[in-house]
Amino acid sequence: MPLREFVLPLVSSRTLCHVLGMALLVGLYSCIPVAVEFSPYAFFDGPSEFHAVLSLILGWLLVFRTNTAYNRWWEARTLWGGLVNASRNLSLKFTKLGNFETRELRRVQQLLIAFPVALRCHLRSEKPAIGLRDLDYEELETIHLPQGIAQEIYSILGAAKRAGRIDGEEMRAIDVEALRLMDIAGGCERILKTRIVKSYRIFARQCVLIFLASLPWGIVQDFRFWTIPLTILTAYFMLGLEVVAEHVEEPFGYDEDDLDLDGLCQTIALSVNEAFLHLGQL
Repeated sequence: MPLREFVLPLVSSRTLCHVLGMALLVGLYSCIPVAVEFSPYAFFDGPSEFHAVLSLILGWLLVFRTNTAYNRWWEARTLWGGLVNASRNLSLKFTKLGNFETRELRRVQQLLIAFPVALRCHLRSEKPAIGLRDLDYEELETIHLPQGIAQEIYSILGAAKRAGRIDGEEMRAIDVEALRLMDIAGGCERILKTRIVKSYRIFARQCVLIFLASLPWGIVQDFRFWTIPLTILTAYFMLGLEVVAEHVEEPFGYDEDDLDLDGLCQTIALSVNEAFLHLGQL
């Protein structure tokens, strides 16, 4: 692997630059015990093995923290991957099953493209985006815009069923995919509103802070001047795990580690438009 892949992220990644800055501050702090050690006023003579035990325990704590945060990120990615598949399947089933009117299909096409955009805005607590201007979303009369879009899809489906343009089997085949829309929205809301327990996050940060504050004092007798680079390196890894976990556990924002929701919305729009391509010839 090229060396630049290790070095460039330190400059281009805002998260890693932030971590490196904090690690350098800890390294600056470690100059104090080094200066004291070489002065006639040295007063601390503790065994460095003590911090080896602490680092093992803290490592377990941070690994659990990071894994829990990454599981949230991966679940969010799985949900949005499911939304891509559900949108494609709904597009295919609406165009190939039943006898929907052209105006109904055009409206379904518009709704399927709008749903991921509405969900993205909902998760980010934003106003409806440009991609929803053609939807006339104000006519849906709903606070929860993704739910309003799903409700209109079911209204079109129900009207076609009452008119006899789709039968029960076709209705069930479409409903299998349509119900996934709100299941996915609910799963994303659960990730958004249920963060890792606050007391655990605070406890992990306190442990990291106490460990880094005492580390240079515990190893300076053995490592002397090498205490400074060793402290910086240790702080980089310890703080990096905590900061990365903090970013990853909230996957719907604009950080570099968050999901590319804009790209996923574009993917869905392209897939839906391709499935409804024949409508342009009608």
